[in-house]
Amino acid sequence: MGRRQSDSELGRFALLALFLMGAIFCCMVYLFLSIVSNPNSITVDSVSELGENGREVALGSEEEDEEDGECCGGIEHLELWGDAVRWGSQFKVNSSEECCVACKAMCGDQGGPCLCDSWVFCGNRVACGLRFGECWLKKQKDTLEPDRKDSGDLVMWTSGFIFGEREGIVGLETEYGVLRIKLFPDCAPHSVAYILEMLQVPHYAGCHFYRAEDRGSFWDSLGNHVENAPFGPPFALIQGTLEAHGIIFKNIPTEVSHAVRRGSVAWIDSGPEFFISLANHFEWKKVYTVFGSVLPEDMEIAEKIAQLPSKQEVWSSINVSVLERPVDLWVRRIKSNS
Repeated sequence: MGRRQSDSELGRFALLALFLMGAIFCCMVYLFLSIVSNPNSITVDSVSELGENGREVALGSEEEDEEDGECCGGIEHLELWGDAVRWGSQFKVNSSEECCVACKAMCGDQGGPCLCDSWVFCGNRVACGLRFGECWLKKQKDTLEPDRKDSGDLVMWTSGFIFGEREGIVGLETEYGVLRIKLFPDCAPHSVAYILEMLQVPHYAGCHFYRAEDRGSFWDSLGNHVENAPFGPPFALIQGTLEAHGIIFKNIPTEVSHAVRRGSVAWIDSGPEFFISLANHFEWKKVYTVFGSVLPEDMEIAEKIAQLPSKQEVWSSINVSVLERPVDLWVRRIKSNS
């Protein structure tokens, strides 16, 4: 059985309690003064949470999305031939990115053709041996049909494409007009390689647009989101497939993801489903592989398709607008001076 506390013991406990209360009060005062002197510490979490919820773009995040940065990617286990403008035996670098950058540096600033439009790098130290680090800079006779020597797991080279400002443009031909698309081979080399492969098939069918949703009242004519408006539906896009009869489609690996802007052409997942955006979708947070962009003067064709008769369907609990009659499309070559 415990014994009863004496008066002297109660007094000591009272003093100890007062001491603890004073210490706690001092800590609270210190914490308050720290917050006041550093106000940003209480706003970071709230701003990031707003962006994650996707309700509205926080101040400054849109500007960050607009800075996508430079790309310099290639395709492993691919060797491109072509006329060498710089011999790899005399030019070695540390990475395929450096080789790509060296090729890009040979593109002028006046919008003319690039002196180098393809590059080949040997980056496997074991397989390359003495050729490790070689960077061959080349010029193709036809930028839309590069001279391919070999591909496959046994090929030790990595290759990439570079298009000048007026080069690398293909057309999606429809009954409403031709959507000219500038391809991004340095950001999405696998995607662009597939599109170039499609150009070599003279007759094919199966490609078409089947979904079309206009900008509604949620985005203005420039594609900018209207403040406090929903993000859809409608979602301001036209969607279709680029899987043609006669071509065996292989899933496109995820490549550099950029912000989706008005005119962006991007895969849905790994393809062959794709979409053309009619608005700036910064809320999508760069989750799609953007492999090209419609020339601004051709966006009126995409807008026309978005206005075609459609019917409402529900896909995975999302309301979508499906064209009553799909719009066939064909991938066509476009001359550089078009």
